[in-house]
Order: sequence, then structure tokens, then C-alpha cells
Amino acid sequence: MKLVRFYIPGQGARLGQQIGETVYDLSSFKSAPATLTDWLQTSAAVPGVVWPAVSNLDGLAAYPYADLDRAPSPEAPHLLPPVDRQEVWAAGVTYAWSREARVREATSKEIYVKVYEAERPELFFKALPEKVVGPHDWVGIRGDSQWNVPEPELALVLNPKMQIVGFTVGNDMSSRDIEGENPLYLPQAKVYRHSCALGPTIAVADEWFDATSLEIQLTIQRDGSTVFQGETNTEKIHRSLDELAGYLGRYNDFPYGAVLLTGTGIVPGDDFTLADGDVVSIEIEGIGVLNNPVRRM
Repeated sequence: MKLVRFYIPGQGARLGQQIGETVYDLSSFKSAPATLTDWLQTSAAVPGVVWPAVSNLDGLAAYPYADLDRAPSPEAPHLLPPVDRQEVWAAGVTYAWSREARVREATSKEIYVKVYEAERPELFFKALPEKVVGPHDWVGIRGDSQWNVPEPELALVLNPKMQIVGFTVGNDMSSRDIEGENPLYLPQAKVYRHSCALGPTIAVADEWFDATSLEIQLTIQRDGSTVFQGETNTEKIHRSLDELAGYLGRYNDFPYGAVLLTGTGIVPGDDFTLADGDVVSIEIEGIGVLNNPVRRM
């Protein structure tokens, strides 16, 4: 099952359930959570509840998914990022390919090898919910950086107990030259305006959805032509998803839940950098495609 956050003019943000090519507005349904935070808090309070079943969608407002899958505008319905009050965090160097790329770019190479092999994962803050962008909104590349890449990642949707209740697609934009100059510059390389995109849907965690073996594909287009393509699989993540979620919750509180990016296994070559006007498309099997144009700031 998939959930969608979307915007309707005059009504604001809504929470919907996607069935096939139709999105049903759950925010007006009394027996269902009206917001993403409501759902995450309910799933933590009631043992075994991932999503309160909605058995009858008759009478609910319904929208074609294709009509929502567009660039954001206050005058038109559109998809929103799948967060409302959740902080976004990220795990680093969880794929061997990411470790090798960090070693190539960095002046302090040994720390990336150590964190890949260490018991404790690298975790860092990525974005406040109001700074996350959704499908078809722009992602930014810093004006003081010359080497910028998208990082396609599986994102875990966590309830306040740090239980994995859903999955979405994430783009952890990164300035490789800034982080490579000094690892202590990582917050500047990773945390800035329009540096985090999520969406388009949340695939609800259940016994039928196996997130440990999902294909991830990255495509970058420039002037209508493909300039980079790459793929990986979540089975190549060096750590378990529950382990990453558990470390995030150690000695920390997330009363509204959280989103955790799980690292990237696709890194464009060292001779590639994003350019103004590029379009980044990230597809994760069973979740959807996250499309974002690129803008140099």
C-alpha cells in the first residue's frame, strides 16, 4: 500500500491513499489518521499497527495520480514531500562504492574506511521538514562549489519508537569538493537550501514489501539527453536497516517520527558534476520515481 501527501488549493496539505492510478483523500475520513504525524504516532502507540485499515473509500474525494504529479504551484493540486513534522537524517558510507568514492575525493582518506568497517555507523542531520522539497521542485547546487552530485537513497520512514513503518525515495544532494577538502565541512556540503528531496510516495512496510532487495536507478538528463545512468540494489547496504534506525534513536527523541536516508551506492565518476538545468530522476522499485530539476544558487 502507498500513502501520498498532496496539496489541494483552498484546502492545503492532505494525506491520501494511492490505489492504482487514483489517490483517495483520507484527511476527511474520521477513522483514519489525517496527517503523516498522526499515522506515525498511532503506529507507535498501538502495538502491531502499521496502518489502520480503511475498508471503505466510497464517498472520499478522489484524484487521478497523474493530475497531482506536477510542478508545485499554489494554484494547482500537486504532490508534497512525504514529511510534515519529521526531521530528516542520513547515514553515510553504507555501500562499498560510496566508501571508495569518498576515499578518492578526500584529503583524509582513512576515516571513510574506518567508518565503513566500524560498529557505529556515520549518522548526520540532513534537513528540517520545512526545508525538504518534493517531486518536481528544484534541488540546488551551491554557488561556492564546483563538484556537485545527487545521491539516490532508500529513505526509512520511522515512527517515534524508531520502528520502520514505511519507505520513500531520497536525494541527498552533496558538494563533493567541500566535503573532500575537510571532513569537518560535511554540514556545509550536505545541509543547505534545497539540498534534500523526498517522494513521491510512501510504501507502507508490511510482510509483502521486502526493502532489503530493491533496485535503485539514477538518471541525469541535460538538454534532453542522458548524461549519466547508474543502478544499485539495497542488498548491497553494509548494515541492516533496523541497525541504522536503532542507532538514530540512541539517546535521542523524535516525538513526530523521523526519516532516515540509508546511504548511496551510485556515485557518478570523478569527472562529472551537475549543471544548472539538469533533471535528476531516481527510481526505487515498488516506491516510484522522484524527479527534480537542478538549479545553481
